[in-house]
This record gives sequence, structure tokens and C-alpha cells, in this order.
Amino acid sequence: MRITQGMLSNNMLRNLSSSYNKMGNLMDQLNTGKKITRPSDDPVIAMKGINYRNRVTEVEQFERNTIEVNNWMDNSDAALDKATKAMQRLRELAVKASNGTNESQELESIRSEVSQLKEHLRDIAQTEVNGKYIFNGTKTDQPPNVDLENGTFTADSSSVEIEVAKGIKLKANVNAEEVFGDIFQSVNDFEKALNEGSDKISESISDIDEGINKIINSRADLGARMNRLELVENRLSEQNIIATKAMSDNEDIDYEKAITELITQESIHRAALSTGSRIIQPSLVDFLR
Repeated sequence: MRITQGMLSNNMLRNLSSSYNKMGNLMDQLNTGKKITRPSDDPVIAMKGINYRNRVTEVEQFERNTIEVNNWMDNSDAALDKATKAMQRLRELAVKASNGTNESQELESIRSEVSQLKEHLRDIAQTEVNGKYIFNGTKTDQPPNVDLENGTFTADSSSVEIEVAKGIKLKANVNAEEVFGDIFQSVNDFEKALNEGSDKISESISDIDEGINKIINSRADLGARMNRLELVENRLSEQNIIATKAMSDNEDIDYEKAITELITQESIHRAALSTGSRIIQPSLVDFLR
């Protein structure tokens, strides 16, 4: 096949255009930090990138869910701690009142403090956090019903379950019926016993002890769930790191490699220009000018 000057020139221009495209792609990568700027650049990387990004988004959502669960559990534990202290103070007052040596003024002081502690327990049972009543099951928009006069407590006992990992849900709340169900009746009985004598007061001590044990048992169950949540959080943190690294390995460029390739491509381009200037020799038309 006969090689003409036109063929040499066309090949040179085609190669120069290809060289410009390669340098342009490398410059785009350095500017964006990404291997591709559009799916058509590399469909495989683009599809993998979608999967990795979805995984990172999913893990981040689960991490936000664990924050919500922590909020529930931390506030529930703090409220139960206050309830425990209030019940322990009631027990101290019951023991003090049961010794039979108290004067009427001292008994009146005890009655007054018991009344205040009962109201304090009501406030705890109706704890509201960020607009949600945490001791009323899934009916978080309304407080549990506490009737101090009759000593009754009514709350929704359904569980608030939040997904903290794929297929894993954790109960975030405490069954308030198990905690506060009989407490207010026990306090009312104690108040009545203060008027009836030391024998009745001694009976109230066992009821108060039972109330304290119920709170402690609920806190123990809550503590076990908090420990499990911590394990889930650690696992999610590791998954987030792994997923983010996989996404980065798939999409992000190696700057050192990209810079080296750009420098190499620039050298090749200069060599092509130099060689091209030698290939395009003067034609007859150039001599006729």
C-alpha cells in the first residue's frame, strides 16, 4: 500500500487528538478527585459506585437510629434512677415512722414529704423528652394517666422498636406498667398508714420494697439492652469504615498515580508534536508561494 503525505498528516492529527483527550481526562480526574465524571466513562465503576453509596447511606441511617435509641434509653435510665431514689427515700420515711416514738409534728412532716415525693413520682412517670412521653409506649403524644387521689397508673404497654441494623430491631422504651403500676397505690397506702398507726406502716415497707425491686429489675433489663446497643454501634462503625473505603477505592483516584500519568502523557504529547513537525515536509505548493 502506498503511504502518502496526506495519510501521514491525518494519522498524526488523529494521534494528537487522542493525546489531548487522554490529558483532558487526567486533568478532569485531578480536578474532581474521581475516576469518572459520567457513567458512560466506565459503566462498571458507575454501577458499583451506586451499590457502595447505597450501603454507606444505609449504615449512616442505622447509626442515626442508634442515636434515637440511645436517647430513649438514656432518658429512661435517668428517670428510673430518680424514681429509685424517691422510693428509697419513702422507705426511709416508712422506717422512721414505724418506730412508734414520733411526735405528731414529726409525723406531719413525714406526711408532707410523702405527698411531695408522690407528686415527684408522677412527674417522673410523665417524663417528656423532645415532645415525646417516654413512659407511654407508642402513644408518645400523650402522657400516661396518673390519678394520685386513687393511686392508679395507666399507660400504653406496647413496645417502641427501632431498627438498628438490617433485620435487627431493639426495644427502646420501658414497660411503664411494670414499673409504676402499683407504686402510687403503695404510696397512698403508706399515707393512710401514717394515720392508722405503726403496724400498718410496717406493712407499707414491704410494698415499697417491692416497688423498688420492680424499678431495679426494669433498669437491669434496660442496661442489658444498652450493652447490646453498644455492640451494634461498634459493628456499625466498622461497617461504615469498610463501606466508605470500598466506595473510595472504587471511585476516588490515586493522586500520585494520576499526576505521574499526566506528566508521562505530557511528555508523550510533546514528543508527538516534535515528531509531527518532522513528518509534515514542505510540499510543492510551499515552494510555489
